[in-house]
Amino acid sequence: MAEEATMEHTPTWVVAAICTVIVAISLAVERLLHYIGKCLKHNGQNALFSALQKTKEELMLLGFISLLLTVSQGLISNICVPKRVSSIMLPCKEEAIKPSNAIGNESCPKEGEVPLLSLEALHQLHIFIFVLAVVHVVFCATTMVLGGAKIRRWKHWEVAIQNEIAKSGVTKTNLMHPDHHKMFVQDRAGNFWRRAAVVSWTIAFLKQFYPSVSKSDYRALRAGFIMKHCSSNPKFDFHKYMMRTLEDDFKKVVGISWYLWLFVVIFLLLNVDGWHTYFWLSFLPLILLLIVGAKLEHIITNIAQDAAERIINERERVQEGPHVRPSDEHFWFGKPGIVLYLIHFILFQNSFEIAFFFWIWTTYGFDSCIMESVPYLIPRLVMGVLIQVLCSYTTLPLYALVTQMGDMFKQSIFDEYISDSLHDWAQGVREKKKKRSQSSSLLGPTSQRKDSFSSGLEIQLSRMESACGESSYTTWHLQRGLEENAE
Repeated sequence: MAEEATMEHTPTWVVAAICTVIVAISLAVERLLHYIGKCLKHNGQNALFSALQKTKEELMLLGFISLLLTVSQGLISNICVPKRVSSIMLPCKEEAIKPSNAIGNESCPKEGEVPLLSLEALHQLHIFIFVLAVVHVVFCATTMVLGGAKIRRWKHWEVAIQNEIAKSGVTKTNLMHPDHHKMFVQDRAGNFWRRAAVVSWTIAFLKQFYPSVSKSDYRALRAGFIMKHCSSNPKFDFHKYMMRTLEDDFKKVVGISWYLWLFVVIFLLLNVDGWHTYFWLSFLPLILLLIVGAKLEHIITNIAQDAAERIINERERVQEGPHVRPSDEHFWFGKPGIVLYLIHFILFQNSFEIAFFFWIWTTYGFDSCIMESVPYLIPRLVMGVLIQVLCSYTTLPLYALVTQMGDMFKQSIFDEYISDSLHDWAQGVREKKKKRSQSSSLLGPTSQRKDSFSSGLEIQLSRMESACGESSYTTWHLQRGLEENAE
């Protein structure tokens, strides 16, 4: 085999042309991401802008991985191991490996030794890591777009509720019409036999395969949320808040955490010939997705059952009307955030399956021994598509609605302009305090500064209260933090 030409014997025009193309493409991608970020900021979609920043961080991580693999490829390929060691846990049988793909021993002059990882295998691993990250980002974005489109179809419910409130003058003690609440209870907990655990879980499991959220569900959960967190503002736009929190969660899902990279390593380790590891692992995200969907549906059922029990209490029904009561107790271990971690893992595992398939197909061909036979391949692809569709149109909208039924509301309940205003105002207070501390040391100026702070604090808190009714734990927490900053 002839030696490959080095930079010393490569025409300068070839080097310059290739360098120009690579730099031009890189700059174009960078400018495209910058333009997308400006559009998101201009439209006030700060949560999606944060997700874009997270994507840039993932690209930076890929750059470091790429740089590390490139720099260390010579060192890795020069590590020699006994040939019997390189024959342990192969993804293909030794007789199935073509001579052109066999590991050479040019860098290992000692007989009976082979490179730990050839340059060609290292290059292929490099490509796989890049493909995995790109497919994961694309799949997450696709899921969020499709799921968001499904949630936007609920907007007319919110508009209808707002119109009813404007016409009938609903107060904080009567957020939901008794007929609507009765419909919710009857649909979810109308029969006594539904209270049995086996029956309720079976119904919850099956309900995720057809319209998983009804109008009565949306009305009841919205009323429970507002009674819990914004009882003095029945006109609170619950749908807008729900979309905002979903965008906020997207920045957590789009990244690849350390434990997901650990799963990649484990999956690559277990890809041994005859184990059919990827076939069996393809069932894992589907099983988890069905469990998560059933759990979210079961939470709505539990809320309806609790409301049905309170209807029996005539005194409560007359005084304030039966309403759902959000609580962390409905979720696993009392933590609603666990559901998001599971969805994150499901999306990543599905991305891994699809990325691995396309990588094997483009690198080794459809007839590769790693690709496995058709009876193992077709079910994996079918489940991948099924997971993507089910997660987009059922599980994600359910998650966006049901996770609002916890004890605490998310920080994104405040409009972005309020958060920015608070941040800028607090920063200005700190700067003024620093300047005044240099020019005054008497009690009078200090008292004047505290009076100014108190006045500004009242203005900002009143703006927050107008966004969501009464002052709550988060408002109190912000107030205390701002007071500490000004002291």
